[in-house]
Amino acid sequence: MFLILNPRFPLVPSICMAPRLFLLPFLLLFLLSSITTASSPNKKKLKEKLSHLHFYFHDVVGGRNATAVPVTKPATGGQPLSFFGVIAIMDDLLTEGPDPKSQPVGRAQGMYAGAAQEELGLLMAMNLAFTAGKYNGSVLSILGRNPPFHPVREMPIVGGSGLFRFARGYALARTHWFNLTTGDAIVEYDVHVMHY
Repeated sequence: MFLILNPRFPLVPSICMAPRLFLLPFLLLFLLSSITTASSPNKKKLKEKLSHLHFYFHDVVGGRNATAVPVTKPATGGQPLSFFGVIAIMDDLLTEGPDPKSQPVGRAQGMYAGAAQEELGLLMAMNLAFTAGKYNGSVLSILGRNPPFHPVREMPIVGGSGLFRFARGYALARTHWFNLTTGDAIVEYDVHVMHY
């Protein structure tokens, strides 16, 4: 579209162009809506559902087969059992039962950090990557506080992928077994998640 200028007022568009300029935004809106409608697949009405998952998390800190490795040392001057400042990277096994040899269902991959000065309180940032069953290839993401010496810890589910797109919910963690010498632990997880 060319803009015709009024010869007497070169910087002011001709009055006959005003109706066309007025219609331009509506024409653009129509064109954009038809493009997005044409490129969008047929949308099904998505129904949100609640899923419950139950599994065991195996955190092996010591020995040759460690699945959690500290990458920093504790801060000096803090409480000795708080582990404040320690960061560990993990790739922990998830299984159906408490026995490490029971059926694997996935891996807990991420990190935890000593984030409390007065007690052992961890910041957990991990992906629960499922490798078996209905949720094979899907991931849940957890970001929250985990004080391991409390009987039950609740951490939020902040997202997911695969079958867990738009996920939200919570995970309840209970220590099933803990070795004070090595720091190894088996933790029971009950996860309640809303997803589509």
